Amino acid sequence: MRRHKRVREKVFGTAERPRLSVFRSLNHIYAQVIDDEAGRTIVSASSLKVVLPPSDEEVRGRPESVRFRRSRAVGKAIAEAALAKGITQVSFDRGGYLFHGRIAALAETARKAGLKF
Repeated sequence: MRRHKRVREKVFGTAERPRLSVFRSLNHIYAQVIDDEAGRTIVSASSLKVVLPPSDEEVRGRPESVRFRRSRAVGKAIAEAALAKGITQVSFDRGGYLFHGRIAALAETARKAGLKF
């Protein structure tokens, strides 16, 4: 909680550059694009609503966990939803989590889909 508070002191979302906030639970991941000035969520996506793509086991040679596949799917979904609303740049709020693993997978996929951090 202290890490999250420390990150939130520095990361602030505006109308021109909203905040992409990420929350990670044990099995799921959630992302929101938030305008802090207006105090509202512009778009959101979560692994509860996203359909998983087929596994890349054959391509990579090793199976990828379901949680990583969910993170990548949410990253793509949040980027597509934000771009549909005309948002191209965001400030990334990692929510106090290390920029590693599922958080990094979500961010990497959102960047590939067209969001600029």
